[in-house]
Amino acid sequence: MRRRDFLGGTAALTLASVATGSSAPAQGTGEASRIIFPFAAGGSGDALARLIAEHLRVALDQPTIVENRTGAAGRLGVQGVKSAAPDGKTLLLTPVAPMSVYSHVYPTLAYDPVADFEPVSQVATFDFAIAVGPQVPAKTLKELVDWVKANPAQGSYGTPAAGTLPHFFAVKFARAAGLDLRHVGYRGSAVALTDLMGGQIAIVVTTTSDVLELHKAGRIRVLATSDRQPSPFLSDVPTFKQAGYDIEGTGWYGVYVPAKTPADVVAKLNKAVVAAVQSQPVKEKLLAFGLVPTGTSAAELGRIQKADSELWAPAVKASGFTPTQ
Repeated sequence: MRRRDFLGGTAALTLASVATGSSAPAQGTGEASRIIFPFAAGGSGDALARLIAEHLRVALDQPTIVENRTGAAGRLGVQGVKSAAPDGKTLLLTPVAPMSVYSHVYPTLAYDPVADFEPVSQVATFDFAIAVGPQVPAKTLKELVDWVKANPAQGSYGTPAAGTLPHFFAVKFARAAGLDLRHVGYRGSAVALTDLMGGQIAIVVTTTSDVLELHKAGRIRVLATSDRQPSPFLSDVPTFKQAGYDIEGTGWYGVYVPAKTPADVVAKLNKAVVAAVQSQPVKEKLLAFGLVPTGTSAAELGRIQKADSELWAPAVKASGFTPTQ
């Protein structure tokens, strides 16, 4: 698969009818369906959408459409799926934030993350990491906390952007460690990590996949990761809990359809999507990209969505973040 296709866009899929009168889309009819990904091309979400779509296109002999519907921090794409017909032909692949966090961030949303959607499956997870640059002497998270307390002018941290999960997770860490850290929101992880390596900022919090290669090359040091278990990509790095700070948090991608999609359609979608992300070729590619494939029931995704909404609400409030749009 060409890298451009692997990273690009979103995809759509149509699932097979298995019995006459089924409300599921028919297999092999030539009528394409869509997976809408509400962010720009490039990155793990696009890769995940493309891999799922390609797997299902081959397995179900069904044409696919790749679509990025960007804008308003992902909200426009989510709204588009809300408004689609509940026939199983339009799916949403989204990270956790639009479904579990934005209701705490934005005073008004044009969609209800619970009432307007049916969960299909959580398909992959990822965690966050805290990293320091070469000018910081700390080799452990405790040493970093002590260093910041002794050098409060150095207590700034960068994230890929204000209002992102790395931003809110860093707020949780600062509260747990008793630190007064100052947030610097960048336009993406690449710029933040460049400043980290150059000494313009001491700390960066971002997704673990963003820091893997730089850590392995010795250009930065990752001091902790955010899941309850050590990252499979950085097994030598402790979790925040192992380092003595009782916090955790992960991100995820999930598949949804509009509310009122028939239950049998949701069940067939779940079966096909889970088979896609649990297939060995897809697993290997996602792991290489820093994602851990999952594949849950629809009910389990609903539970995860609710639990994460409750988990992130205090951090969002404590951050004092006010969106500009």
